[in-house]
Amino acid sequence: MVGARFVDEVRRRDPDGERASLVVFGAEPHAAYNRVLLSTVVAGGLTPEAVRLHAPGWASERRVSLHTGVTVTAIDRPRRRVLLDDGSPDGSAEPYDELVLATGSRAWIPPIDGLLAADGTGELADGVATFRDLDDCARILELGRPGGRVAVLGGGLLGLEAARGLVGRGVRVTVLHPVGHLMERQLDAGAAGVLAAALRRLGVDVRLNVSAKRWTPDTGLECDDGTTLSVDAVVVSAGVRAETGLAADAGIATDRGVLVDDRMGTSDDRVHAIGDCARHPGTVSGLVQPGFEQAEVLAGLLTGADPAARYRGTPLVTRLKARGIDLAAVGDALAEDSGDGSTEDALEVLRLEDPFRGRYAKIVLKRDRLLGAIMLGVPDAAASVIQLFDSGAPAPTDRLALLLGRALPGEASSAGGPASAVASPALLPSSALICRCNTVSKGALVTAWRSGATDLAALRRVTRAGTGCGGCQQAVDGIREWLAAAEPAELEGGAA
Repeated sequence: MVGARFVDEVRRRDPDGERASLVVFGAEPHAAYNRVLLSTVVAGGLTPEAVRLHAPGWASERRVSLHTGVTVTAIDRPRRRVLLDDGSPDGSAEPYDELVLATGSRAWIPPIDGLLAADGTGELADGVATFRDLDDCARILELGRPGGRVAVLGGGLLGLEAARGLVGRGVRVTVLHPVGHLMERQLDAGAAGVLAAALRRLGVDVRLNVSAKRWTPDTGLECDDGTTLSVDAVVVSAGVRAETGLAADAGIATDRGVLVDDRMGTSDDRVHAIGDCARHPGTVSGLVQPGFEQAEVLAGLLTGADPAARYRGTPLVTRLKARGIDLAAVGDALAEDSGDGSTEDALEVLRLEDPFRGRYAKIVLKRDRLLGAIMLGVPDAAASVIQLFDSGAPAPTDRLALLLGRALPGEASSAGGPASAVASPALLPSSALICRCNTVSKGALVTAWRSGATDLAALRRVTRAGTGCGGCQQAVDGIREWLAAAEPAELEGGAA
C-alpha cells in the first residue's frame, strides 16, 4: 500500500514523468491492494478484486514501469543497482538513482512444534496459515470452511479481525492469547475484558494466558494448559517483523526496521525507506497512516516539489475492524494515574465501564489536553474524542459529557474542538479530520463536492477519503448527504 501511495504522490507532483521515471518491483503476483481491508475479505464483505488500489492499465497510463511477481534479491550499492530474480537464467539487474524500500513486514512464526513443514524449507505445514497478504486470505478461506473449527494464535488487532471474520462465515473459532488480556499494546485490562466478553457473545471462544505447544493435523492443537483443541486449521497472527533483509545484507543500518531520519533517508543517502519496514523515532509500525504520510514527504523531496518536507511522526489512532464491535484507541491510553492530582503535570484519568452492554470509555488528560483514550461501543464519544485529539484543543470542563459523546454547546475551541459529537456535520469545523489515513478534512470534502464530486464514489476518488482502513466511510457518506440537503447559506456559514 505504501509503495503504491509513494508512486501516486510522485505522479501527482510530476504527472508527465519529466522529473522522475518510476520502476516498481513487487514480489507478489498481484498489483497493489489495500491490506487494511483483508479482514473484510475474510469476513466476506469484499472480494479480492474490490480491494485493488488501481484500475487495470493504471501503470501504463501513469508512465510507471510495474513488474509484479519479481523479487529483488540484493542491493548493489557501489554500482547503484538492484539484482532481480525475474525468471531469467542468471537473473538481471536494474540501475537506480534513488532507491525506495517499501518492503513492509512479514508474519512472525512462533517456535511451536508442527507449524512449519518438516522438510526444512521454512514453508508452513498443512493446515497452517498466516494472515498478512491476499494469498493468506485465500488459504484461510480454504482451511476455514463453514462448520469447521479454527484456532487463531494471537489476540492482537489482526488476530481478532481474522477471528471475527471467520465466525461471520460460520466457522467455530478459538483465540489463544498468551497474555492476560487482549490487545495489550493498545488496551488496558478493563477495556480488554469488555472486548473479550463482546467477542464471546459474537461466538468467538477467547482463552487468555494460554499458548500453543504443538500442532498435529490428526490430533489437533496441544496447549500449555494441558488441553488439546480439536481444530481443522491454525491461523497464526502472533506479530510481525519488519522486512529488513535487503537493507541489512547491503550494509544499511537496521534495528528492528530500516533506520530513517525525518527525510526518510537511510545510512546510504541514495536509499530511502517508508512504511512498516522503516523505523522512525516518531511512529509505531503496523498502521497505514504513518506510511502514507511518509510517502508524501518522500515524494515531495525526490521530485523537488517540496524540498523542506519532513516527517515528524504520526499521532496514533488504532481501530478494530470487526463487524459488531466499534473500538478506537487513541494516543497514550495506557498512562497510569499519578496520585492525588496535586501537581501541575498530574494525569487525569476518567473511566466509564458498562460491560453488560459492551461499552467502555476512558480518557487520559494532562494539563487539560487529551493524552489518550479508549472508546469501545461508544461511537459518538469516539468521534468527539478523536476530533479533540487531532485538534489539540483544551478538553471541555464537563468531562462526563465528553465520555458520553454528548453535545458540548459553547465549549468548542477555535482550534477545532468537538462542538458536538458528529450529530450534525454543520457543527463540525472545516478543519475537522474525517479520514485519518489520507488526512482529509471536512473542508476538503466540501471543496470537492462544490467542484462537482457530488456522489460517494466521486468524493472518494477526488479526496481518497475512505480508501484507507475504511473506518470513516459512514462519516464521509453522512457529510455527502448533509451537503446534498443543505441550503447554500448553511454551507457558506462559519462551520463550513
